[in-house]
This record gives sequence, structure tokens and C-alpha cells, in this order.
Amino acid sequence: MSWTAMNPATGETLKDYPEMDRGEVDEILQAAHQAQRRWRTTDFDHRADLMRRAAGVLRDRSEEFARLMTREMGKPLGEARGEVEKCAWVCEYYADNAETQLAPEPVETPDTGARTYVAFQPIGLVLAIMPWNFPFWQVFRFAAPNLMAGNGGILKHAPNVPGCALAIEDVFHEAGFPRELFRSVIVDLDTTSAIIEDERIRGVTLTGSVGAGKAVAAQAGGLVKKTVLELGGSDPYIILEDADLDAAVETCVTSRMLNSGQSCIAAKRFLVVESLREEFERRMARKMSGAVMGDPMDEDTTLGPQARFDLRDQLHRQVQESVEAGARLVIGGELPEGPGAFYPPTVLADVAPGMPAYHEELFGPVASIIEVADEAEAIRIANDTVFGLGAAVFTADRERGERLALQELDAGACFVNGFVRSDPRLPFGGVKESGYGRELSPFGIREFVNVKTLWVE
Repeated sequence: MSWTAMNPATGETLKDYPEMDRGEVDEILQAAHQAQRRWRTTDFDHRADLMRRAAGVLRDRSEEFARLMTREMGKPLGEARGEVEKCAWVCEYYADNAETQLAPEPVETPDTGARTYVAFQPIGLVLAIMPWNFPFWQVFRFAAPNLMAGNGGILKHAPNVPGCALAIEDVFHEAGFPRELFRSVIVDLDTTSAIIEDERIRGVTLTGSVGAGKAVAAQAGGLVKKTVLELGGSDPYIILEDADLDAAVETCVTSRMLNSGQSCIAAKRFLVVESLREEFERRMARKMSGAVMGDPMDEDTTLGPQARFDLRDQLHRQVQESVEAGARLVIGGELPEGPGAFYPPTVLADVAPGMPAYHEELFGPVASIIEVADEAEAIRIANDTVFGLGAAVFTADRERGERLALQELDAGACFVNGFVRSDPRLPFGGVKESGYGRELSPFGIREFVNVKTLWVE
């Protein structure tokens, strides 16, 4: 068996990567375990020096890595370059801040006469099961904090981006990290399950589907192993009657079309008050129609293919079923002729309960517009989902927007007059079926550490 990298813009097979057998995986785990036991004793200055070198490797090889991403999953080349730079940023962020974030915290217990404090220590090897949509960023936002915390990493990447998986491993090796401390494994699901079972693995982080997250959480939980899950979302964007419509449309379309629509935190459901709905719909359709769909290697392209043909076909099925259930197709919704897993910018209006466009995550360039009577109905519909990753509110009244974002919306990240995005300085994660735990920021680096109480008489 093997993993096959395929160019989704052309359907061309790029390369086959043979899967590793259990014996090879066991050797990798044992070597990584031993490397981590040594690595945990290194100081933060040494770790930070290597992490800054990793940022340098990323920037030095930015064009190579960007083109690799574009070939394997179809990301527009300009966005791929931006992804490499963001990975360098997260490396530098943790190089600069990890020591402070993990510094021992004194706790005053004057009645005891003891010196008491809390220390944060590495737990060991962490398995990362990562998706294809941001094939470098998703990995680096896990790897940078965990390596800085003194842990080791085993990466099980998505099968359609094997070249990216091995390239990331190479970044850390070129930067000077111990060769066995961070390894990529090319394995099937059964072997992935066996890795979770292995006693040398002390934690698991997964970004992916709800089904995959539930399966991994159940297995890891049965072994009393810590997990962090980021499982996608169906982010609501609320456009209230006093919103700046030009700015709202620009922001909403930018969010919906980012990464060719294939982002967990992309705007997906647009809840627009009745007085603005018709004009918002018209402007959104016009703006999305202006996307340049084509070869993702072309600098002018803004909408590349979907990452795989089966994902494109699933998206089309969701659109068709929504239209059959009563949604109005404003633009798009038809499979283009020619090679590649392309899907056109699509706007659905009159979206209502019972439709895939209302309940499910549509992972592609499809906008679902839902008319609402007022703020109260917007909040009710925004929260009427199993997901809770991100949400946004557009209003001229910043205090009103902040109140709704803080008190009313069920999501891990809420933005006012802006689109939801990740930032190394801020925690990232969701609630409900969008998962649990946090990545990035001080909260992210503390997910896979032993929060140890020290009591010294």
C-alpha cells in the first residue's frame, strides 16, 4: 500500500509513497522516545536557537514549500507563500515566549511554612493527526509549542500531502533538531490506531472531521491519554441593520473564499437582517463571481481546485440537495468542464432548516444566506448548530457587537467587524462538536505538559 500525491488541478499523479510497516514504525517510536528523554533536559535558550533556525529554513525555502503545497492540494500559490511565512512566525513566537509561558509560578501558602509553586514539564511524545487544507500551518502550530515545551512529535499527516509531511520533517532536521525528535510516519488507519495504543505516546492532537475526532477521543480516552481536538465548524456571520455593508461584504467574501473555501474557520452561514438581505445578496454574488478560478500556480488565480475529487463531489451533492429542498441558487452550483477538481463560487439564498447548507459544514466556495428578522433571531440561528468554532458580528455599534460576541455566541473565537482567523498570540479552538482544548498562545503550549505541584518544607 502507498500514499499517492495527486495534483488536484490536473488529476496528474505526482508520486507514490510506500506505507511504513509496523517494524519500521516501532523503530521510529523507540528512537523518538529516547530522543525526547534527552531533549527534555535541554534549556530554553538552546531550543529557541533551533526554533529560530527553523523559521530561517522556512523563509529560505519558501518558494519550494509553497509550490509543494500548491501541487499536492491546489492552494493558490500566493496563499501558499503566506502560509509558509505564518509558520515561520509561529516558530519565532514560541522561541521568544516559551520560557516565560512555562516559567514556574509561585503560590502563596503562608499558613504551611512551605515553599509552594507550580512547574510545567514535558509529558513525552505527542502524536499529531493533521489535515490537508493547511498542510504546513496545521503542523507547525502543533510542533513549535510542543518542541519548545520539551516534548517530541510524531506526525501522521493526511494521505494526499505526503510530500508536505516529509518536507516538514526535513525543516526541523535542517534546523539542527535531533533527527529522531520529530518524525513523519506514512501509515494506514490501523497502524495509526496502534500508535495511539503505544505506551510511548502520551498525548494525541487531531484536526479533522467530527467522526475522526470522536474515534480518536474514544480510543485515547480509554487509555487515559490527553487529547486536543479541532473538528471544524459552520461559522455564522451576523450582518445587523447598522453594518457598513461595503466593508461587511468585502470581509465576508474574503473569509468565505480563503484557501478556495477550504477552511474550518471560514465564514459559511450569513445571517442578514431583512432590510439588508437583498442588497447583501446582490453584492456578495457580484463579488464572489469576480474570483479568478484556474491554475493555482498562476499568480492571478484566486480560486484553485478543491483538494480532492471526492471532496468536490461531496460539496456538489450538498449544494444540489439544498436546492432540491428549497434553497435558491443565486450563482454557481454547476460542475465546470475540463480537468481538475474545480468548483465555482456559489451563493445559496433562502437557506432554511432541513438543508445541508443550513446544518452541515460546506467545505468549499459556497455561501449560505439566511434572512433574519432581527438580532434575536440572528443569535438563535447562529447557535442552532452542532459546531462552535468561530463567529462574527457586523455592526456600527462596537459595544453592541462586543456584547453579542461575548455573551450570546457559542464559539471559541468571536470577531466584531472582522473575519475569524488564527494568530500565534491568541488561543485557537472550539466548543460543542468543534472540539476541545486550545492551540497557540500560552494556553496552547500548556496543553501537553505536566502541571506539577511542588511543596518544599
